[in-house]
Amino acid sequence: MSRPAGREPRRLTRWWRRRSLRTRLTVIAATAIAASVFVAFQVGIELLNSELQDTAEDQLRADSRVLAASAEHAGPAQLRLPPYPGSGRLVRVVLPDGSTRTPPGQPALPPVSERAGRVAQGASADLMESDDSGGYLIYTLRAGGGAVQVARATDDDSPITRFGLGMLLIGLLCVVGGALVGRAVARAGLAPIDRLTTAAVRVAHTRDLDADIPDEGGGEIRRLIQSINDMLAALRDSRRAQRLLAEDAAHELKTPLTSLRLNVELLIRLDRRGTLDSALPTESRTRLLNDLGAQVAELSTLAAELTDLARGDVSDESTELLDLADVVAAAATRARSRVPDIEVALDVASVWVSGRPAALQRAVLNLIDNAGKWSPADQPVQVRLRAEGASAVLEVDDAGPGIDAADVPRVFDRFYRAGSARALPGSGLGLSIVQRVVDAHGGRATVARSARGGALLRVVLPAAPPPTEGRRPSGP
Repeated sequence: MSRPAGREPRRLTRWWRRRSLRTRLTVIAATAIAASVFVAFQVGIELLNSELQDTAEDQLRADSRVLAASAEHAGPAQLRLPPYPGSGRLVRVVLPDGSTRTPPGQPALPPVSERAGRVAQGASADLMESDDSGGYLIYTLRAGGGAVQVARATDDDSPITRFGLGMLLIGLLCVVGGALVGRAVARAGLAPIDRLTTAAVRVAHTRDLDADIPDEGGGEIRRLIQSINDMLAALRDSRRAQRLLAEDAAHELKTPLTSLRLNVELLIRLDRRGTLDSALPTESRTRLLNDLGAQVAELSTLAAELTDLARGDVSDESTELLDLADVVAAAATRARSRVPDIEVALDVASVWVSGRPAALQRAVLNLIDNAGKWSPADQPVQVRLRAEGASAVLEVDDAGPGIDAADVPRVFDRFYRAGSARALPGSGLGLSIVQRVVDAHGGRATVARSARGGALLRVVLPAAPPPTEGRRPSGP
């Protein structure tokens, strides 16, 4: 069964990818040197062959001139040819009628070619030709009414053979040396990466994110180490934020849980004694149940806000082009449904932004809820939205007592609650969620005093061009 054509390359690719970087560098270095030696060998062979060819042709021309001079003096037919010495050059006299004369005992040369015959007849002065069948290089020179030929065997390539063997031996030595040098260079070049790997493994095993990896090397190695140190710093900040969030959450949950547990235990104890009706009048019982309901609602709100805050910027919600006025209107509707007593006065204009609808609606809802805690019953929460240049400006103000100057820098901190707000329901997470959402959308949130004496919370977001007609996105 024949193998698929593409299986071998894929298998070779998988094998190559499984090799270590040190092995890859060694193989690459040895391959590069082998290719260089092969190219040098080919170029050297060609140069040597060309040089030997030129030398042989020059020698044939010189020998032919000496023989031609004798033929001019004695005539081609009467030229005396000494016996063949057994090696060296081969000579032959070509007469005008095509017949030939050779020295006694000399090996037979190939038949006279047609072109060489024309030289003997005076059509041309000389001719250099190669006879592939016999392996001879033959030079024909016009002389005394005929021609003389001097030839040498072209299969005498012992210099080229010796040169090739020498180059092969040198090439093998170079490949072995290149592999060793490549191995050494790879070991030296990858030493910082080995130390970096060791440090990273140590951090992974010890979970010690405070141990920065020593900065060494240069260029790409230094940038890699700096990137890993930056990653460790980000992980340290994330773990510190998680620990702080857990500590703050435990602190904030302690009071409502303690109060809820005490009230529930009181009800259980009175119920077991059968004195629930006598010990708790209807008014006290109603007040206690209302407190339990409020505490459960506060815990539910705190749990939801903790979940939302712990998610950070991780969200499956996609960014889309939306009209912020629709988001504000939907948030105001939800605020009225959650707290029927709250009154929200809207003064909004259409301003388009690019953002996450649910996250923005949650931020606006938190702003309205926060203002509703402070506004008197007869004073509405005023919500204004307008465009200012390339920004969308959202303002939420109340007619409450305002925020003390000492509390302004910490308004958006997690779990922070001003002294005057500790008696009110809330977790201290609402405005920190607002800050996170605004930061994620490239905006900013500030706090000031409103014209009515209360707090003015302002959110500024980058505006976006409105969609073209006929392609208006649906609101949240």
